[in-house]
Amino acid sequence: MNKIKQIKRGNRMNKKLATGLMLLLSFQILANDKAKLGRDIKEQLNSEKITQDSQAKVDTLDIETQKLLDEYKRTLQKIENTQIYNAQLEKLIQNQVDEQESLKNQIASIKETNEGVVPFMLEMLATLDKMVENDTPFLPIERKKRVADLKEMMNRADVSTSEKFRRILEAYQVENEYGRTLEAYRGKLTTGKKDITVDFLRVGRLALAYQTLDQKKQGVWDKTAKKWVELDDDYRRSITTGLKVARKQTAPELLTLPLKKETL
Repeated sequence: MNKIKQIKRGNRMNKKLATGLMLLLSFQILANDKAKLGRDIKEQLNSEKITQDSQAKVDTLDIETQKLLDEYKRTLQKIENTQIYNAQLEKLIQNQVDEQESLKNQIASIKETNEGVVPFMLEMLATLDKMVENDTPFLPIERKKRVADLKEMMNRADVSTSEKFRRILEAYQVENEYGRTLEAYRGKLTTGKKDITVDFLRVGRLALAYQTLDQKKQGVWDKTAKKWVELDDDYRRSITTGLKVARKQTAPELLTLPLKKETL
């Protein structure tokens, strides 16, 4: 009986020992598994970090690649714009060259024209000067000044040939107009050594008469003798009326003036 009890106690001890060994073994396995798990986790974390680093590098490379691509596109656009600008610039330069050539041809043509026109204008001006000098002496100061201004103009480089020609023609037109108009104006009449103020009456280029302001004396220019000839009182009313007609102070009417060749 005691032996049986001893055997039972021995069995219980063996069971406890076996259980302890199993627990110890389990702890050892768990410890080993934990270490392995730690290594696996660490390796996994390292792998994920490597993956993240690689992805970051890929992302960085992608951004840099996109930047380079954008820069490349901008460079291509700049090159295209430069080519367009250069092409337009070449057209502009060629246009300027053509314009310069055209101007040279025009200048040469103008020079040839001037060589013929300028002498002709000088001749016209000399004729106008002589005409005013020998003509009936109406508006002498105004007409002589016009000729003097034209002579001065011919020496000016800032006035074009066409403008010079236009002004000379304009002066001829003014002189031509005198032959078709009736005019009254007040001015100085030189008689001997004294100047008196009178009213002048110009009838085209047919007659130039005067009358004193008190209407007591009157006269006419004698073209043949080139002097003033005093008229008698028979012409007083005609000259007075003519002055009023010229000033539009009365209606036009026939005038009696001495137009005989010997008195003009």
